[in-house]
Amino acid sequence: MQNQVYIGVDFGKKRIGLARSDASGLIASAYKTITYKSIKKAVEEIVTDIAESGAVGVVVGYPLAPDGGQMGESCQNVDEFIDRLKKLYNGPIYKVDESDTSVEAGAIIHRHKKKTGQDKARIDRIAAALILQRFLDEGKNRSGK
Repeated sequence: MQNQVYIGVDFGKKRIGLARSDASGLIASAYKTITYKSIKKAVEEIVTDIAESGAVGVVVGYPLAPDGGQMGESCQNVDEFIDRLKKLYNGPIYKVDESDTSVEAGAIIHRHKKKTGQDKARIDRIAAALILQRFLDEGKNRSGK
């Protein structure tokens, strides 16, 4: 079977949550969180992860507004991140609406009788997995964004 690993990304100003799919491209799992001061180094680390996992694509959460998709500062920040990523990675990059993934991630943690407390990194990882799972479940046209 052909490798269908995808990397999911929940981009934030301080942290980037990452998720990875299984080889069949069906199940997303929270993978790690990068807390960064240098976006350049964070992007380089992500590109290394992409190469090491043999990923066939990257799925980035896109923060559309609940009012139907007004693009604000958060969208601009994600677009700048994607532009940086494109300079080092030439594979397909997909944008997926990330609405409510952080809230949903917190709810998942609470359902497992855990407290989110100050562990924002865990929320970012789980949010990345939710973003990636949305993409995998939708069976997006995988020819790139």
